[in-house]
Amino acid sequence: MKVDTVGAPRRTRQRPAAAPAPAPAPHRAALRRRIADNLAGYLFLAGGILAFALFSWYPIVRGFLLSFQQVNFAQPATWVGLDNFQRLFDDPLFLTAWRNTLWFTALALVFGFAAPFVTAIVLNELRHGRAYLRMTVYLPVMLPPIVTVLLWRWFYDPGPGLFNHALAVLHLPPQQWLESENLSMLSLVLVSTWANMGTTTLIYLAALQGVPGELYEAAQLDGASIRQRLWHVTIPQMRFILLITLLLQVIGTMQVFIEPFVLTGGGPNDATVTVLLLLYRYAFVYNDFGLASAMSTVLFVVLGAFAGLYLRLTRSKG
Repeated sequence: MKVDTVGAPRRTRQRPAAAPAPAPAPHRAALRRRIADNLAGYLFLAGGILAFALFSWYPIVRGFLLSFQQVNFAQPATWVGLDNFQRLFDDPLFLTAWRNTLWFTALALVFGFAAPFVTAIVLNELRHGRAYLRMTVYLPVMLPPIVTVLLWRWFYDPGPGLFNHALAVLHLPPQQWLESENLSMLSLVLVSTWANMGTTTLIYLAALQGVPGELYEAAQLDGASIRQRLWHVTIPQMRFILLITLLLQVIGTMQVFIEPFVLTGGGPNDATVTVLLLLYRYAFVYNDFGLASAMSTVLFVVLGAFAGLYLRLTRSKG
């Protein structure tokens, strides 16, 4: 007997429901959301890091490798180990350059460390014309360094130079500012001090603004003189700033190059040959880039020690 199925509801076979996609792990989702939110920032940061790596880190690593090679960029480089350092230490100009650089640094600290501090104190005590004098003190910093050095070369000119003209007005004998072994280094220091003291003066002025006025009032009530207030109030309150600027000036002055390169060329009789000037001669006069790189590696180690001391002081203060 055939059963009539017309009109009867057709049974459909139920397919099993698809399994839901696994949910991303919470930490992955958070990471993706964080990247999406900060994508623009990461792109800007990547550009900065790439530029810094290309123009700062790569030359450092490349220079360190060159210090172990004999290379003049005309022939294939050859690995020579420590021979470049041996030749560097055997060069009598190596010790001369370091002695001159340390002498320049010592003179620059005497003038470049004291002059901005005294100038900042005088400007801080003024009641009129303070803004104009601040701009006047900072004006040399805005000049290109080569312009400053060329200006001072005219000042030192033994013929129509400004300084010898001033000495003539005072009926004093003219001086060989850049040709004398005794005066040439001091002349370079004066150029560097005049060109860079504006920035240091502003730093000292900002630090002086942070010294509490109550300390000066209490010192005045106790009858302290100006020298006592300076010694017992100002200097202790600015001790950290003074120390930091001292370290930065040591690092900066040990890299002096433009002044001896333009004004004296290292003379007279190598009295103004500095470390960077000797490094320049190795590289671009003698075409011995391996020896120049060895010199830069030694300078890097010395300056790195001062930079490490600076970081340690700033972190301990923080």
